[in-house]
Amino acid sequence: MSDDKFQQSTSFLKKAVPLMMKYKVPTTPTNYALWYTYVANTDAKLNADVDATVDEHGTCSPLQSDMLYQKHMADKHSRDINALKQSLESMMTEMSHSMSDTIQDTDAFHSVLDNTFEQLSRVENEGLSIDETIAVVRNVVKDSQALTQSTRYFKHQLNDAQQEIAQLKQNLAEMTEQATHDGLTGLLNRAAFERELAAYIDSPQTWPFCLVLIDLDHFKHLNDTYGHVLGDIALKQVSKRILDYCRDGVQAFRYGGEEFALLVPQKRLSTAKRTAETLRAAIDRMVIKDRRRGRTLDSITVSIGVAEYDEYKGESGADLIYRADQHLYQAKNLGRNRVMPIN
Repeated sequence: MSDDKFQQSTSFLKKAVPLMMKYKVPTTPTNYALWYTYVANTDAKLNADVDATVDEHGTCSPLQSDMLYQKHMADKHSRDINALKQSLESMMTEMSHSMSDTIQDTDAFHSVLDNTFEQLSRVENEGLSIDETIAVVRNVVKDSQALTQSTRYFKHQLNDAQQEIAQLKQNLAEMTEQATHDGLTGLLNRAAFERELAAYIDSPQTWPFCLVLIDLDHFKHLNDTYGHVLGDIALKQVSKRILDYCRDGVQAFRYGGEEFALLVPQKRLSTAKRTAETLRAAIDRMVIKDRRRGRTLDSITVSIGVAEYDEYKGESGADLIYRADQHLYQAKNLGRNRVMPIN
């Protein structure tokens, strides 16, 4: 390396390190590469995204730095591996739920058959009319057709996915880094949420900030009534609607099961509540369709709890989650489909 290039590299490094310290970015090789490239100003798109991230959040957290690195600097193989992992998680979840629903359909059909055989025995014992006998047989045919459709759908899924799953497993075995996204919904996952929340608390540039916890109402009943496939469709559609309202630096996470979380940087409680109320109303207007079975669900609602981080008390992430969770339970207890606190 020539003396000029060495001096230039040293100059860039001297600029990059203070920025990393300012935003509390861990000094990992990938982060060095990201911030070195930023101060070198050799990638206009990278610089624009870094500047936009800092403007929206007041900082550039470790998670955000990692996502910027993946977007602008990671090689294609690394990005493909991450995408494959998410694809596998989504596929396995959908197939598992489809299998569960198919098994439930089979059990239900067996019950119908048992009942039908009892009715058919009455043909001989009680002398049912021809019309009554035909009605019994028609019910059996109708239920068997529904079961056949469900079984055919699952078989089609299984055949299509078999080779892809084998390839995905082979690639996933080589992965060493934890994925940051949920396979089913595409939102950031629980591990990413915990990392980002810790970064928010450690970065006064993000203060004030709020935590929004969102929970689908009566989701267990939805699964029990309509099946897991429609339940997964609902989770995906609600996630998409949540992302539509993630503006001004708001980040969305799948917190667990049917629960979601939003981190709202540089906003007070009143503003975060308005955002939550707008989102609640938008979800309330949704219509979910299961084209496989011709079912429609137009009664999706969510309960939401909001809490603002108390920087004066220096509360922990666990304390903030607890307060938001308490507001969420209040919303549930007051009849659901609402945002708490009111004041």
